[in-house]
Amino acid sequence: MTVPDILRRITDQRRRRLGSSTPPPLPEAEATSLCGGPFLEALTAARGRAVVAEVKMGSPKLGDLRSRVDPEAQARLYAENGAAALSVVVEPDFFHGSYELLAQCKGASGLPTIAKDFLVHPAQLDEARRAGADAVLVIAALYDRETLAAWAGAARSHGLVPLIETHARADLAKLAGRSWELVGINNRDLRTFEVDLGQSIERVGELPAGCLKVAESGIRDREDLERLAAAGFDAFLIGESLLLAEDPAAALRGLTHPGE
Repeated sequence: MTVPDILRRITDQRRRRLGSSTPPPLPEAEATSLCGGPFLEALTAARGRAVVAEVKMGSPKLGDLRSRVDPEAQARLYAENGAAALSVVVEPDFFHGSYELLAQCKGASGLPTIAKDFLVHPAQLDEARRAGADAVLVIAALYDRETLAAWAGAARSHGLVPLIETHARADLAKLAGRSWELVGINNRDLRTFEVDLGQSIERVGELPAGCLKVAESGIRDREDLERLAAAGFDAFLIGESLLLAEDPAAALRGLTHPGE
């Protein structure tokens, strides 16, 4: 299994910060039934137009945004302008996040919230739940087929809906034969950071039947959203274009309330 270099660097640092190069095994008896809850309900209710608006305080591409983004104000703005749910990047070293940040943003917005982290230790699921997360990101590229299923089951056992993020067809192959609540395709190539919506549109038909299909990254405007929705995506995780917009409220309304 080949893991892109950026993912390897982030997860290696995550293990160092958590103080364990070899995490304890995931519990054997994991929840296999699918998980519900407010995050999944919010995306289902707005299916085909559900925007998951993201707060992040930086990234390897954008650098440090802490002097530019007021996270609680941004989260409130999302709630007031039609976002179905909230995403908060909690990884501390490359994205300048934290689980405290998630708790603050959820409290400010009242929106159901997904914790975006790089899962290497079961303690991260405990932290996500304590912070008030309703869902958690699980990046398929980091795991083999059985470990991916174990992480999804562990998330469900914590009452967290797993959003399985895929980047390549090899990731999609790991999903075969099981049921999933949420599966996303990240439009960004993690090796080059280039965005290609066409690649995701080409693969949406390969996502498992029955799951909500989430398009992630690189969605700039209503035209992009409508193009992805027409291809079969149900929800749209949008961060950078909202965070960097001169008028993020107007940018979000353009996505959630076109024509107003």
